[in-house]
Amino acid sequence: MSRLEGKVALVTGGARGIGRAICEAFIAEGARVAVADLLAQEAAETAAALGANAMAVTMDVTSPEAIASGVGEVEKAFGGIDILVNNAGIFNMASIDKITFEDYRRQYDVNVAGTIFAIQAVVPAMKRRGGGAIVNFASQAGRRGEPNITIYCSTKAAVISVTQSLALELARDNIRVNAIAPGVIDTPMWDIVDAKFAEYENKPLGQKKREVGEAVPLGRMGDPGEVAGPCIFLASDEARYVTAQTLNVDGGNWMS
Repeated sequence: MSRLEGKVALVTGGARGIGRAICEAFIAEGARVAVADLLAQEAAETAAALGANAMAVTMDVTSPEAIASGVGEVEKAFGGIDILVNNAGIFNMASIDKITFEDYRRQYDVNVAGTIFAIQAVVPAMKRRGGGAIVNFASQAGRRGEPNITIYCSTKAAVISVTQSLALELARDNIRVNAIAPGVIDTPMWDIVDAKFAEYENKPLGQKKREVGEAVPLGRMGDPGEVAGPCIFLASDEARYVTAQTLNVDGGNWMS
């Protein structure tokens, strides 16, 4: 029997990158999957590629109303929600003299508030199913500070804290809350990150990406599919006694 047979999963930021890899892996493990993303066309294309057990949901995680509406769509179509993967996130970098309040608010709205209010929206659905599993996406950047990335690092540290607090709060409802802290994963987002480093460190495009891959103890950047496997574990009954944890999936960059 597949590890997620009969489960319904909602994956935010599911249209591409790590999110799409998770959606593909969940489908392969027997789940029905809602591909939720602000990129409506890409979400629809991903869901279509995944087949009859997938649906697309247009979702802006900065809007609690949009989140609640999307959760309602999934419940109506699939009968409930057992798994939430909070993968939606954005990245930007700026030195302290260039940080803007607007960018601060945007990163916190997506990375932190989006996580909190997606959890708020699915908890009633999970209670009706007798429990559930939530997997939040932090980052190795949430484990340590990095120059010129003050806001992003702090949002991912906040995700780790949110994971711990809500895991304790929701344990009595049989809802487990864990997180994954990826390291450097080769996704479209890393092209954005590389371009930002090129600007701030005066490096050619592609150089930072190559450098960070070579610096990983395993000697390379990760593949999105290598994050999907740990996510399956945390979402499955194999992890039924695991909650409030943040799992590093980073090739050995961080030890905890």
